[in-house]
Amino acid sequence: MDWNDLKLFLDVARLGGLSAAGRATGLSPATLGRRIAALETAIGEPLFVRQRTGYHLTPAGLELLEHAGEIQSGINAIHRWQAARHGDRVVRVSAGYWTTNFLASKISELWHPEDNFRVEFVTANEKVDIGRHDADLGIRNARPTEQWLAGQLIGKVTFALYAGRKLIGGTAEGMFVGLSGPAQTPSARWLEAHHGDRIGVRGNDAASIRELVVSGAGLSVLPCFVGDADPRLVRVAGQIPELTSEHWLVSHHDERHAPHVRRLSGRIATLVRKQQQLFRGEPPQADKRSAPDAAG
Repeated sequence: MDWNDLKLFLDVARLGGLSAAGRATGLSPATLGRRIAALETAIGEPLFVRQRTGYHLTPAGLELLEHAGEIQSGINAIHRWQAARHGDRVVRVSAGYWTTNFLASKISELWHPEDNFRVEFVTANEKVDIGRHDADLGIRNARPTEQWLAGQLIGKVTFALYAGRKLIGGTAEGMFVGLSGPAQTPSARWLEAHHGDRIGVRGNDAASIRELVVSGAGLSVLPCFVGDADPRLVRVAGQIPELTSEHWLVSHHDERHAPHVRRLSGRIATLVRKQQQLFRGEPPQADKRSAPDAAG
């Protein structure tokens, strides 16, 4: 029995199918299918029931999932032991663009040169697979559902519409700035659903969208902790209730008690909770600013 096949079995079992496991591992569904079939031959019985809705574990597959998970935990413990004996450990933190940007701006509260670990930020709009140790900590907008992940609620995030401080160009015409490509985030989907016919300019990343709004190309949806903190922007309407989300700090069950992970996790939780007025958009900073000036 090949341990590499067991790792792929864990990926397919945890992600529910070949396509999702293929995206996580970089292997084609055909290759994954052959490797799973080889493992079933070695085991001597089917591990999955193949259905249109995905791969579902058989009773034998459920038993193997438990045993393989124990093996993976043991190997992870060896990796932690090795890292502890051979220098500093890198703690990888995954989050969306704006949250990563916020954490980076507060790095002095999260990391110190004398710490026995280093920090690496992984910016992604989609979930980074903590189960495969692509990251040690993640900040997500919902409670983790994976049984191998632990999560703590550290706050809430609100969203609103923002404009640049001068009503010029597209803003004066009631136009909006949107995200190019498929709408992957709840705020991008909300904007497409409510104002898609009024989007005049698009950007392919969060930073360019903010700069387009600042320049007067149109209005757009931003997290309140981003828009309220930028003096070049002004909130033009109340919060959007359906976009209010939670901030969950997520870690792997096997890793969360490691000293370096626990230390950084505690600092992140303390920082975000301390900044809850900003993340909740309270008090509304827009009320303390003058309304956007008319062009000219």
